Amino acid sequence: MSCPSNTINNNINQNKQKTTIMNYEEVLSTVKEKAKDADVLGATLKLNLDDKYIFIDGTTDENAVSTEDNEANCTVNITLEDFSDMLTGDLNPMGAFMSGKMKVKGDPSIALKLQSLFA
Repeated sequence: MSCPSNTINNNINQNKQKTTIMNYEEVLSTVKEKAKDADVLGATLKLNLDDKYIFIDGTTDENAVSTEDNEANCTVNITLEDFSDMLTGDLNPMGAFMSGKMKVKGDPSIALKLQSLFA
């Protein structure tokens, strides 16, 4: 007995539920943890998450993460929800960029290095 195709599609959609959205403090903690293990950026990067900031200074031998609103070589504007989805794997970073969910101001090559945080 075969199932109608719409039943199969409904089951697929039901099984792919979104994980819980992290709050700002959880996102900050996750970025700090992942930045320690990632390659040094070699520049500064600011994440603007709904008017809260995560600043990554990768100009020394480590990626220092803070909540300062400093000038950066690259600023990434993205909602906290979308960035949380990127950290949990629910949103592909390249897909976020291509769809306009992530807007980059400054040197885009630095923004591409964000992917090292998701590896």
